[in-house]
Amino acid sequence: MRMYAKSVAVDDQAKALDFYTGALGFVLKHDIPVGEHRWITVVSAEEPEGVELCLEPNAHPATREYQKALMADGIPFTAFQVDDVSAEVERLEEQGVRFTQPPLKAGGAKIAVFDDTCGNLIQLMELL
Repeated sequence: MRMYAKSVAVDDQAKALDFYTGALGFVLKHDIPVGEHRWITVVSAEEPEGVELCLEPNAHPATREYQKALMADGIPFTAFQVDDVSAEVERLEEQGVRFTQPPLKAGGAKIAVFDDTCGNLIQLMELL
């Protein structure tokens, strides 16, 4: 068994696609109309055949409440691994990304947290 995709719930799929491809640098893999929404996935430019990230609409009320609760408590929805958190934070801040947690050493990792502008906090992680 292998991981095919993971999801992040977003409040606006078009805005999310712009953010995840424009600011973060992910690459569009699929964009398929599905009723009133779209099946949108992006992949890492470093791993184009790797795990796909689905930009899922947060249309279900339970999803919106879950997102709000995580955001209110400062809990990241998911995490992405990078080679150098400090360099990635600097690159993303130049793209206008707002960080809620600057780089911080936590055990065997260095982490930072940013707002994806779509209702989520996302953690960057560098394994030390």
